[in-house]
Amino acid sequence: MKKLVITNGVFKLSDHHVLSIPTLQIAQKQSWAFVGSNGSGKSALTRILSDDIIQLEGCYTNNFNKVARLSFEQLLQLITKEWQRNNTDLLSKDESDIGKTTEQIILGSLPLNKQNYDYCKQLADQFGIIPLLQRHFKYLSTGETRKVMLCRTLMLKPDLLILDEPFDGLDIKSRQQLTLLLADLIKINNITLILVINRFDELPDFVDYVGILSECHLVCSGVRQQIMSDTLIAQIAYAEQQQKRSLPQCDTSNSQLILPIDQPRISLREGYVHYNNRPIINGLNWHVMPGEHWQIIGPNGAGKSTLINLITGDHPQGYSNDLTLFGRKRGSGETIWQIKQHIGYVSSDFHLNYRVNINIKQVILSGYFDSIGVYQPVSDRQIFLTQQWLNLLGFSHLADTPFRSLSWGQQRLVLIARALVKHPTLLILDEPLQGLDTINRQLVKHWINLLIREGNTQLLFVSHYAEDAPDCITHRLSFIPYGESYRYEIEKLH
Repeated sequence: MKKLVITNGVFKLSDHHVLSIPTLQIAQKQSWAFVGSNGSGKSALTRILSDDIIQLEGCYTNNFNKVARLSFEQLLQLITKEWQRNNTDLLSKDESDIGKTTEQIILGSLPLNKQNYDYCKQLADQFGIIPLLQRHFKYLSTGETRKVMLCRTLMLKPDLLILDEPFDGLDIKSRQQLTLLLADLIKINNITLILVINRFDELPDFVDYVGILSECHLVCSGVRQQIMSDTLIAQIAYAEQQQKRSLPQCDTSNSQLILPIDQPRISLREGYVHYNNRPIINGLNWHVMPGEHWQIIGPNGAGKSTLINLITGDHPQGYSNDLTLFGRKRGSGETIWQIKQHIGYVSSDFHLNYRVNINIKQVILSGYFDSIGVYQPVSDRQIFLTQQWLNLLGFSHLADTPFRSLSWGQQRLVLIARALVKHPTLLILDEPLQGLDTINRQLVKHWINLLIREGNTQLLFVSHYAEDAPDCITHRLSFIPYGESYRYEIEKLH
């Protein structure tokens, strides 16, 4: 029987950090999930299990024939590579742009024969992405790229499959499809599956074994029911303690807008966005009034992020639409900085594009200036408030740590703090909780509710998880499939 066994293992993460695994045994046909807080070493564990980290001590044996691993970092590298193919006009959506199709990405470096083409289409059909096969990969939504990368990994037909946060970025239907597919892989293909997840509530029913990591140490591992009983109690107690803390104040030099109480904060009339004559947003009428906080939901590729990019000024077709923000019609002479001045923003795309080589203190400070990096003088008060945010995150000791050296979940926490730091007039959070563990999801939702309750910030919250919506949400905008496009449903919640 195929096995992966580690005894008294110590593995090098950096010059000053190691990950320790006292004992771990993974056997053929087993299904495992490893759970831990952000920065606990979960992603490093996936590299260890795929023989990609230097072993310093202990015994390590692995007689699986074909190991495949999929992670956030691999997705980032592939997207970056695709965009680097054509830097002449990044705003162009013309099909002549250089870049691989979805089908080419899935096939990767495999031989281009009928067997592989057929298997590619079979996987694409299982994930519901047949219509995407001939589209350029770099133009897909976050959820769509996740499905494509999963298909690409499964093309290798591994006997040990390691998935780092496979459910993040997927809508409800896609998560259900993926869960069923993974269960079938174990049952039919004799595959051994390892999931690394942040959410205890994402543990699929078919997972039989669980490991818990803390501070780069495998604390415990074993049968699911035995491990979970004690861990959840500790999680809840810690979360309750952390939620007693309040938010740092805002910087008075960056005060909120004062607007008439009867004036819409956002007004979009007959909104229309298209790529290559294909409507992405089609006839949307939407108005956000004072005191309203909106959740925006819909399947992957429905146009949710496109709508957000219209508002933030990051989409060129925003200037051809009848769009008013904070009482000012889009295209009336405002600069991109005037648009962003009173907006706090986090999204998966923004996370992927935050590539400058600066420390996390500078990342949070950049939120005051709506820039990627800090390029202007910083006030003493802004430095003081940034330190308070670092304290709130528990990152005081990491202030000078390079942003890109953090785990993906820690990076996301820093970017959320960057969005909240100026107590913006409009807070836009597009899938903000991706990559966060149970504790940090609860804390971020608590911070959002505090910000809304104690100030005048209004919220736009995009998420596939209905339970992720903060308590302050008052309205919902739903993108509902309708033929080849979408219709829109607006409802008041309370």
